[in-house]
Amino acid sequence: MASPEINRANAQLSTGPRTPEGKQRSSLNALRHGLTGQIVVMPTEDLQAYRTHCVSFVDDLKPKGPIESHLVQSLADTSWRLNRVASLEANLLTLAAAREPDPCTDTPGQIQQAMAIAAALENHSKAFSNLSLHSQRLSRQFERTAAQLAELQKARRFQETLALKDLLRILDMHKKKGETYIPSEDGFVFTEAEIAQARQTRIREWRANAAYNYAAS
Repeated sequence: MASPEINRANAQLSTGPRTPEGKQRSSLNALRHGLTGQIVVMPTEDLQAYRTHCVSFVDDLKPKGPIESHLVQSLADTSWRLNRVASLEANLLTLAAAREPDPCTDTPGQIQQAMAIAAALENHSKAFSNLSLHSQRLSRQFERTAAQLAELQKARRFQETLALKDLLRILDMHKKKGETYIPSEDGFVFTEAEIAQARQTRIREWRANAAYNYAAS
């Protein structure tokens, strides 16, 4: 068995694929990893665009806690990969169609383009089939993650609503007694803005109930 020093020396001698065929296989390996999820942002993709993409998901879904944040990140990454599949399909179709021999040189340009696309689809059916399989897998993953996040957030918001109602009652009780109450000492983690919003919601509910009762009387 080779020693660690010999292994490190051999590794330093390796410069990666040198022939065009080897480089192409290496590129395809990176592409395959990118589709299956081992790589999120490919070297040819815009890292800042990916970050902006992720921020848009966070801003829209507003996760709380590590589990929700993980699910939102998974949704952003899956969506990014789905967009990559669509782009790869378009690029592959365009490149393949451009390389197809022109079987109808005397026909109008639109017909020639349609024939070239049809020939590309037929001659590269395996590649398109693989991309389709990746797209279906990613779509199912996205749907499952979105459903899991929605269920988790629904349960969390329900518990928050109950906790806020309890907190408002406790605050009112201490206010009537002229006492100072610190919510965090009892495990409440709501911000001042969230408490104020809950108060406004409760006031609107009281007014709506009063108006309804008055109209019904």
